Amino acid sequence: MDIEKLYQDYFLVVYKYILSISHDPLAAEEITQDTFFKALKKIDDFRGDSNIRVWLCQIAKNTYFDHVKRQSRLSELPEEYGEPAPSVEESFSLSADAKEIHRILHELREPYKEVFSLRTFGELSFSDIAELFEKSESWARVTYHRARMMIKEGMKNG
Repeated sequence: MDIEKLYQDYFLVVYKYILSISHDPLAAEEITQDTFFKALKKIDDFRGDSNIRVWLCQIAKNTYFDHVKRQSRLSELPEEYGEPAPSVEESFSLSADAKEIHRILHELREPYKEVFSLRTFGELSFSDIAELFEKSESWARVTYHRARMMIKEGMKNG
């Protein structure tokens, strides 16, 4: 099964579903991205017993619940634990993290490096990035998401 086609066909369905239960566009986009990342990892487990849309929405719902649990745990932390860890993009504002992220970004293969840079530094939309690469918007979203995951993994591994 082609994950890019799956992403293109069902991104909006999953996004609108999560938006309808979260009422938060930013969270809905992040959860939708995570949903497709999880679907990519579990695609071999899909047996076809149900509609692919239902399967994706089930993954999205579970991802949303995980997000809600994580948020509630963070809000329950005592003050001495400080703020939750910043996102990859927010880390650029912290100079030590920025240096490490730039190092990791420099080591990424193309097109991940360029798509991440265009989106983060150039602030281009996914449709603009897709146009530059002569690819689909879903390709730009998937490539950006994969680059973010690679950078997060690189930060974790130090």
